[in-house]
Amino acid sequence: MPVPVQTRARKLPYILIAAVIFILVIGGLLRTGVLRVPGYGRPGLQHVPVSVATDSSPLSLGNFANGFSSVVEPDLPKVVNISSTKLVKRPSMPNPFSEPFFRQFFGDQFGGQQPQPQREYSLGSGVIVNPQGYILTNNHVVANASDVEVFTQNHRKYKARIIGTDERTDIAVLKIDASGMPAFTLGDSSLLKVGDIVFAIGDPFGIGETATMGIVSATGRALHGSIEHYENFIQTDAAINPGNSGGAMIDLRGHLIGINTAIISGGGGGNEGIGFAIPVNMARHVMDQIVAHGKVIRGYLGVTIENVSPDMAKAFGLNQGGGALVADVTPGGPAADSGLHRGDIILELDGKKVADSSDLSLRISELAPGQEAHMQVFRDGKTQQFTVKLGTFPENGQPGSPAQGGGAALRGIAVQDLTNTLAQQLGLPPGAKGVVITHVDPTSGAADAGLQRGDVILEVNHQQIQNVQEYQKAIAGKADQPILLLISRGGETSFVVIQPQG
Repeated sequence: MPVPVQTRARKLPYILIAAVIFILVIGGLLRTGVLRVPGYGRPGLQHVPVSVATDSSPLSLGNFANGFSSVVEPDLPKVVNISSTKLVKRPSMPNPFSEPFFRQFFGDQFGGQQPQPQREYSLGSGVIVNPQGYILTNNHVVANASDVEVFTQNHRKYKARIIGTDERTDIAVLKIDASGMPAFTLGDSSLLKVGDIVFAIGDPFGIGETATMGIVSATGRALHGSIEHYENFIQTDAAINPGNSGGAMIDLRGHLIGINTAIISGGGGGNEGIGFAIPVNMARHVMDQIVAHGKVIRGYLGVTIENVSPDMAKAFGLNQGGGALVADVTPGGPAADSGLHRGDIILELDGKKVADSSDLSLRISELAPGQEAHMQVFRDGKTQQFTVKLGTFPENGQPGSPAQGGGAALRGIAVQDLTNTLAQQLGLPPGAKGVVITHVDPTSGAADAGLQRGDVILEVNHQQIQNVQEYQKAIAGKADQPILLLISRGGETSFVVIQPQG
């Protein structure tokens, strides 16, 4: 039976109210991440809810009359053992029966076998940072893994999902289907000082949860050539061994202040009292980026940088230490668009001094694309201010890092003009000018400084070199003076200070 018009009119306001309430509820669910639909926002959480320490005041050692069990014991269940499995293909052994002589007797019955994939297992540790089962560990613990299992202190086993990884900081985020898990309170790693007492907890060699004690030996440590691209390690003498990777470094309050990641073993493979942890501030930043975006989105400056040695500083007329020297500028990049030049020395970033090239790379990486970076730059004997609007770090790009510098000497090298053919062979653009080193005396200062055959000298004391004649003129009469060279090797440029030989 049709509903009378008057009845429908009376019900209309209630229908409108119900519709508004429904829209508001659905909108609220979408904004909070409880409900997701295709095309609305990013999938999953925007960040992992974690407990963050609010009290960072010093503790008196007099509070620990019988040792540190009150610190370590509550944290043991928050550290897990991680077992990962990956399939690898081993190269097949040469088959002697594949030779024509044997094949005429045996045919192909011994040949044609393809190498079979084999399972490779690795062990590591992880730390629970959220009661819902979010775990931080090292990327190298789970890299390329097909299966990851997590074992807790109460002997429970969980299948883990890899939420995301970041090779450049060696951080990975895992998730297990669990709730009410014991989770760490995160401390502030920027407050650590050399001499602070710390504890390392992990599962070395798969023997079970193990705690060791030491002090902070150094902060802001960089290990060039390690597995990380962005380095800001906490160094400690607390024993860290294979299997500890991804485990916890905690302070006297039991707060998580680092993720154990590497050791210097002296070739023996075990602890030598030099271990390293990734600061928890960095790990938390990477985790939030991975959970929000599925990857880490970094700011991009568009420069190649290197450290400023005392000799380099003197050659540039800089009377202070520290800073990062711009060895090259990417054409069309943020730095180039803002007026930065090769040979500039970046002294400060956003009002804070730049310690070295690693420090600058790390701090730029933690800034968001589109953000403005304010820099104090030393150029031509005076400081200038620059503002650079950062770009997005390219997916397949390499961060600006200390260039592998070479060197030269006033004697001991032979050079020739850079022809178009040589420029092409050396990876330089057409029309590039300079001189190519054709010979280096192994007993010369050039060899000691690392110059090699094939290196291209582009500048001498900031003066561009077009050919051998200009090179000879530039170095004439400077046998007893330091010389600053700009060289190109493999398409990358770097500055080198050449000290005169006695």
